[in-house]
Amino acid sequence: MKQKEIYLVFTRTGTWLSRVIGTFSEMEYVHASLSFDRSLSRMYSFGRTNPDNPFSGGFVEENLKGGVFKKFSDAKCSIYRIKVTPSQYTALQAEVERFQKEKEKYRYNLLGLIGVKVGIPIKRPYHYFCSQFVSELLMNSEIYDFLKEPELIGTDDLYALDNLEHLYEGYAATYGQSSCKDQAM
Repeated sequence: MKQKEIYLVFTRTGTWLSRVIGTFSEMEYVHASLSFDRSLSRMYSFGRTNPDNPFSGGFVEENLKGGVFKKFSDAKCSIYRIKVTPSQYTALQAEVERFQKEKEKYRYNLLGLIGVKVGIPIKRPYHYFCSQFVSELLMNSEIYDFLKEPELIGTDDLYALDNLEHLYEGYAATYGQSSCKDQAM
């Protein structure tokens, strides 16, 4: 049985929310996304639905060359690969498709970020923050079993997972250029 690969992408863009989270958490990377392909042409997460409006948040499809990453061209990122079974891969795809089908219902869980900081899970229907979304999908796909609820998972919990293969660290805008492929800093 041939293994599949998924990618976790951790970023720090420089948006006001990114700066606030970074200040209060002391995390280097404050945003998490997941992707099914190494080019990262499609990444899935919760964040700004409109790059020019910091108050429009929800389920988003991102890529490192557009949207918020284009607006904040000095965004830094760290990219990891995870090997998964075909059944885990298929389950994860189904989870993402569930969000895609009803993306208008979903909103950003800003209150949930406070819950992470104080250790109290804040569950709101159809509301997620990025690491809550990524961790819930990894759990539902049986890729990882966290000891905490998704509402308490921070980005630092995700990049501390076992079996992550570090592929790249640097500017998001330069990921994929021939000089930096497979470069881990």
